[in-house]
Amino acid sequence: MYNWIDALADLQNQGEPCVLVTIIEELGSTPRNAGSKMVVSARQAFDTIGGGHLEYKAMQIARDMLASGRQDTHLERFSLGASLGQCCGGATVLLFEPMGQVQAQVAVFGAGHVGRALVPLLAGLPCRVRWIDSREEEFPGQIPHGVRKIVAEEPVDEIDDLPAGSYCIVMTHNHQLDLELTAAILRRNDFAYFGLIGSRTKRTKFEHRLRDRGFDAGVVQRMRCPMGIGEVKGKLPAEIAISIAGEIIATYNANFGQHTAGAEPIAKLLPVSRRSQAAHLKASN
Repeated sequence: MYNWIDALADLQNQGEPCVLVTIIEELGSTPRNAGSKMVVSARQAFDTIGGGHLEYKAMQIARDMLASGRQDTHLERFSLGASLGQCCGGATVLLFEPMGQVQAQVAVFGAGHVGRALVPLLAGLPCRVRWIDSREEEFPGQIPHGVRKIVAEEPVDEIDDLPAGSYCIVMTHNHQLDLELTAAILRRNDFAYFGLIGSRTKRTKFEHRLRDRGFDAGVVQRMRCPMGIGEVKGKLPAEIAISIAGEIIATYNANFGQHTAGAEPIAKLLPVSRRSQAAHLKASN
């Protein structure tokens, strides 16, 4: 049998969420061993906590947690008797621990200096990252684990394939491409977060052009530009990347599971001062 340790390692390497289930306590005369563990993913279960109806119920609870995105570790007490098909009395306490729950599907458009600083930060978070650029030579030789490199002649075409509720970050080398990406992202309007690198002046220009294309002002308002946490100052790529990553974390912590156009990103409440982005744009790509 595939043991829970190997299964957990493999699932985490694959970026697949799972729940670790552990018998914490046995009360009364029961045949189960405290400390037994099993790992439950959306499709499979590995190892065993003793089988039977209790194990079946534990799998149901674990998969409900995965489906709902529940992140808290919790205990559940099961009375053993007729309700669990047991012939003996007693009780079992199980610990449910979510592991590797993906909280954000992130699409980063642009492999310039800021993109190369940002993507490794995102790779260390509970995120799945698509890193998209038309210039293969701009990508580093080593792509971080959990990041999918996409070399696309037409990056705008990749937007159709993004999951609903994605976190979209646009920071390409070309303002016209930034505008086309922005229009495509806003046209879908089902993102959890959309950030565009640049200054307030860039935002104003884009707002005018988007208005000319018929975009509603309320939809355009969801665009975060300048993006990043304003209190994190600096012109270095790493400094800008940290401010953007911090905003991503704040947003998914506030809104995990709200994958609709009506979800109100916490970024809207954060300061927007990011003049250093504008100052850095020429040097970053």
